[in-house]
Amino acid sequence: MSAIHDRTVTQARRWIAALTIVATTTTLAGCGTVFYPERKGQPSGRVDPAVAVADGVGLLFYIIPGVIAYAIDFSNGTIYLPSRDTAQVDTLHFEDELDTQTLESVLAERTGGAVRLDDELVRVERVSSRDEALALVRMSGTYDKERLASM
Repeated sequence: MSAIHDRTVTQARRWIAALTIVATTTTLAGCGTVFYPERKGQPSGRVDPAVAVADGVGLLFYIIPGVIAYAIDFSNGTIYLPSRDTAQVDTLHFEDELDTQTLESVLAERTGGAVRLDDELVRVERVSSRDEALALVRMSGTYDKERLASM
């Protein structure tokens, strides 16, 4: 009888440990942050229904981790759908110096369309961090249309 009791206690401990790991993982990362890490730092916009529902599932199982998942996704900006009429910051790391033609071809490959760096609407800057790049986008007036609409 003691062996059966010990086995039951061991199984219960395993279930509790597994539940704790799942709850902790859900707490540490919102679904949008896990599914779409490239969306980090984007401004508010339309909410992605898939991410909102996935975060909502967390609310069904555990209230606190679900709320934290929403908070993480809203604070990171990963719950929002990407917009085509706003600027986007993408990180590309290069070891060597690039000439204009090589950079244009890399950007064309990444965006799926022709890119000309001498276009008046294109701004190319070397930055030390993604945060610095996002600050430059915010200061550039790209989102002025949204700001003016809210006034």
